[in-house]
Amino acid sequence: MRTDERIAVAMAELLRRQGYAATGIKQVVEASGAPIGSLYHHFPGGKRAVAEAALRQSGAAYGELVASLLAPYGDIAAGIEAAFIAAADDMEHTGWVNMCPVGTVAGEVVDVEPELRTVAAEVFEGWIEGGAALFRERGLTDDDARALITAVISALEGAFVLSRTLRSRDPLIAAGRGIAAYARELLADPMVRSG
Repeated sequence: MRTDERIAVAMAELLRRQGYAATGIKQVVEASGAPIGSLYHHFPGGKRAVAEAALRQSGAAYGELVASLLAPYGDIAAGIEAAFIAAADDMEHTGWVNMCPVGTVAGEVVDVEPELRTVAAEVFEGWIEGGAALFRERGLTDDDARALITAVISALEGAFVLSRTLRSRDPLIAAGRGIAAYARELLADPMVRSG
């Protein structure tokens, strides 16, 4: 792995665990094993630049993960429910560490770090586009596909917060069931699709 990638991966893990404000450059250097000079060589903008790269890199990886979790299922609703169960398993296994650095940072800095808000928005929009394409391939209209993936992302990010806070799988499981029911409704009811 290249040095700049190592630095971005280390930053993403720190952001996921403790957020932007609590993450210092010295921690990133220590976690990445890169000299501080390398960090500033690759990221002259310092902490914010490393965070931007980390959000983009982890955002791309998480987008692929969600698609890979849904892809094996011919039934959209079953795939959604399985993805939320997998998220609950992972979160519990990691000791309730937040699963998404993008959501963590977005919630923390949206009003104080406009550059990071913009990067997080780009990542979320990429997830929406990718998920909508997957759902269109499964027979949903463009509007329904965008609505469903937006609901999936919203429910997942919110359930991460609740599960981490409550130290419980229940919010993720409930959110998965609710979004799966919404998916079934979209697929079954032409009035829902047109409305």
